[in-house]
Amino acid sequence: MTKQTLYPLIFTPVLKDYIWGGRNLEKLGRTIPADGVTAESWEIAGHKDGTTLVANGALAGMPLTDLLAQYGADLVGRNNDWALERGKFPLLIKLLDANRPLSVQVHPKDDYALEHEGNELGKTEMWVILHAEPKAEVIIGVKAGTRPENFRQAIEAGELEKYLHRIPVKIGDHIDVPAGTLHAIMDGVIIAEIQQNSNTTYRVYDWNRVGADGDPRPLHVDKAMDVIKFEQVEPTLHDPKLVADENGIRRLALVDNEYFTTERVEMRSGSTYQGLCNGDTMEIWGLISGNVAVNDMRFEPIQFVLLPAALGKFSIRAVSDAVLLRTFVR
Repeated sequence: MTKQTLYPLIFTPVLKDYIWGGRNLEKLGRTIPADGVTAESWEIAGHKDGTTLVANGALAGMPLTDLLAQYGADLVGRNNDWALERGKFPLLIKLLDANRPLSVQVHPKDDYALEHEGNELGKTEMWVILHAEPKAEVIIGVKAGTRPENFRQAIEAGELEKYLHRIPVKIGDHIDVPAGTLHAIMDGVIIAEIQQNSNTTYRVYDWNRVGADGDPRPLHVDKAMDVIKFEQVEPTLHDPKLVADENGIRRLALVDNEYFTTERVEMRSGSTYQGLCNGDTMEIWGLISGNVAVNDMRFEPIQFVLLPAALGKFSIRAVSDAVLLRTFVR
């Protein structure tokens, strides 16, 4: 069978109903169930816990996992050979509605995940704040003077909060969360999350609450203590770094790590970004505000599109002033 020529791909999200969610993703255009809460919308996902289906064009209805198996490097690019060797789509794109605080948690690096979680990847991630209530905050790292032995004793006593480093956040902030970072997203924020394709989370504290079944949600203290970077003491947020500013397009680097690079791209109405997917890497673009056309396909906020590595030339035209997130792999 001849392969279908690849084109810009959009997907039907997979929704998750964890206890900390709410109904705020409805405001972002997600159709959520009439009853209950929705915590996460997996926008581009190829994981055993959730796989998105292509929503447009000749490949509509195909799961991303099947797409990867059929197209391989033509889909994700040569820079992701390490993920292809493990049969993994490298990234996972989410929206999160933190209507209540998430658990205090940590994610492992690749080597630890491979040893302890089968063929699961580690989980380095980053967040962009799409909405924040007044006094909204996140937890990143530990307070000065925190020692592992005291930290563990506080977990057992249910009194961990005195060791948690809180950072106020507002719309537009970005937060880098490398594997090993102790963290929690607190209530009152909506976040776009770009991460390695992993669903491994080690909880150390869940605010002494119970799950939907009336029992406390499980903690993973031993594994968490293995991977927490206690040297990450009272970190601060970083300002974006200017990459380029020309022809009505301003590019700002947010994060740049071994798994992905994410930029904030600000486009004035009428400007056009000319890009090239030359086989090295796929690109994932997310429209945060405004209206754009990707190869003449119109997009509105909040929407993500995957540009396959073998796509070739592409263009993004700003129909109005627009802000986008661009993610690729070096």
